Amino acid sequence: MRDSMWGFLMFAGVAWLAIAWSVLRLEPVSVADVAGPVVLFGALCEGVRALAGTRTWWLNAGMAGLFTVTGLVLLVDSGSSYATPASLVGWFLMVRGAMDVAVSTMNRGTDRTWGLMMALGVAQAGLGFYAAGPLARTADPMILLLGGLGLLRAVADLVTALRLREASGVRHDVLQLSPEREAGVIGYSAGREDYDGTPQAGRARHRAGQGPQTFHDEVLRTTADLDLMLAQAGVSATAAHRTAEADIPPVPDTAESAEEATVGEDHRH
Repeated sequence: MRDSMWGFLMFAGVAWLAIAWSVLRLEPVSVADVAGPVVLFGALCEGVRALAGTRTWWLNAGMAGLFTVTGLVLLVDSGSSYATPASLVGWFLMVRGAMDVAVSTMNRGTDRTWGLMMALGVAQAGLGFYAAGPLARTADPMILLLGGLGLLRAVADLVTALRLREASGVRHDVLQLSPEREAGVIGYSAGREDYDGTPQAGRARHRAGQGPQTFHDEVLRTTADLDLMLAQAGVSATAAHRTAEADIPPVPDTAESAEEATVGEDHRH
């Protein structure tokens, strides 16, 4: 469902554009009546986002419930005044804008569009702050307010849909490795193929009564035998550390210094 989420967000972005254009074409007397359905559509979008199973699903679910109540209040209180619709639409914008700012900040290390989403969140919060004030309690500011809401939500959903479409094209079963680890995996795979391609009769039986081993078991056994031989020879991490700290003469880098080192060695003998 997460992979197909981009399709719904693309549809939601186009629907928000249609809402923005339609609201700007309305008569002033009808603006207060469409505020409730617009907020309810926003609640529906949040509910579908919550079903996608993202890390912030609980925030989307909470906003879906909050915006549903807000839309129902707008439908019930459909009076002649613009004070209640403007304040509730401003509430919707401030909450949604703060959410966009918080999520974009959280995803700034993984999503390259986080700056755009933060700018959209700040714009929504600023528009909601203006809607909650006394200047938006008339018909014309309400028309511009709902049109701006639809436009900002359209851009946010379209950008998110395209980003999810890009991410869904990458196979989830492909493990991205660093160059060093990728070279190690290639070497291990090549050694395993060579080991598996060797005839069974040509392999030495190091342990009596033991069945055929895999390449991984052979690597572990060889490494353990090497560690055992180094331990029997007296080579350990402490001895290697003492050797590194020993007073070793510098390596001659010219012919004259090499001749002097040879003469000094002869004198010592």
